Amino acid sequence: MTSKALSPAIAYCRVSTRAQGNSGLGLEAQRAAIEAFAERERFEITKTFIEVQSGAGTNALERRPELAAAIRAARRLAFPVKRKGPGRGAPIIVAKLDRLSRDVHFISGLMSHNVPFICTDLGSDTDPFILHLFAALAQKERALISERTKAGLMAARRRNPDLKLGGPNAESERQRAAALATAEKLRPVMVELAGLSARACAAELNRRKIETPAGGRWHAVTVNRVRQRLQRTA
Repeated sequence: MTSKALSPAIAYCRVSTRAQGNSGLGLEAQRAAIEAFAERERFEITKTFIEVQSGAGTNALERRPELAAAIRAARRLAFPVKRKGPGRGAPIIVAKLDRLSRDVHFISGLMSHNVPFICTDLGSDTDPFILHLFAALAQKERALISERTKAGLMAARRRNPDLKLGGPNAESERQRAAALATAEKLRPVMVELAGLSARACAAELNRRKIETPAGGRWHAVTVNRVRQRLQRTA
């Protein structure tokens, strides 16, 4: 029996800082997720585009040259079977939606290029409406994190009225509040894995390809740090 032919696809990865791009933090996990998905869903990755950009201020395609190049490459490839989603070009596969953007307007603009986008964590048959929905949820989550960070700074100011929000102490408080807000996003999985040792928990988080707040791999010390932050706000 002849096996089903592989369908062509383009892979796109994005790391948030130049330091992460140089060190490979986060990039290995994205590649692994895309490769595993492609093998499972019978795609052939013809080319991989890697963007090294800051996460801030990049919601414009002209500032994402690798993504623009990935779209052009995908449009040149003919997909053998009619599929859900816009266009007839080959799909662009990303590990997670946030590797494209958390901005609904930006995601909407990508749809206008008539190239299907596939997120490995959402599945190969996800239509553009679902992508918009998840982008809207991610945008709301980002706004909530910002609000929690501001609330943490105000709480620090109430604890210490002499604290200057523009000084080094304020920066420390701002970092602490941001770290706490990030830890809160991990609370559900940390509760699920509460019975494991820190080392076993780190191994399981790495197995699930869940990145640390800094975008790297988990270690026992990283697990303990997040657990301690969550305990202080339990």
